[in-house]
Amino acid sequence: MGTSRRRLAATGNRIGVFLHRAAGGRLDAVGDTTVLMITSPGRRTGLPRSTMVRYLEHDGGYLVWGTGSGSPRDPDWFRNLRHTPRAQVEIGREAQDVEAVELHGAERDRVWRDVVLARAPGVARYEAEAGRVIPVAVLTPVRPA
Repeated sequence: MGTSRRRLAATGNRIGVFLHRAAGGRLDAVGDTTVLMITSPGRRTGLPRSTMVRYLEHDGGYLVWGTGSGSPRDPDWFRNLRHTPRAQVEIGREAQDVEAVELHGAERDRVWRDVVLARAPGVARYEAEAGRVIPVAVLTPVRPA
């Protein structure tokens, strides 16, 4: 992804986070496309970083995937989750803590094919454009102790 494309993506994300917060999450779904805001510590700074990502509900958790809009590298938010798998998500006005587990190998391939592509077939174009395996993670809500 070129520098100007990265800047455009970053600007789009800032706008998405602003709209989510300003509208209290009421604009987080368009048709059957739903997004959540995920906040996790930056892997270098430790500062909270928020981004809007598409998700699918699945087995009591949320599936998220790191297409990076077709970027040849995994998006920063996904790389941050690998570094610190605890995060907070906001869906609409509801915030909850989650634990992220990245799927690998046959399990990742099965979920990508049978769940993500079956329910959101348009994301296949990003994998083709990126030329890499798109990472997939399950976000499982953490129950308060």
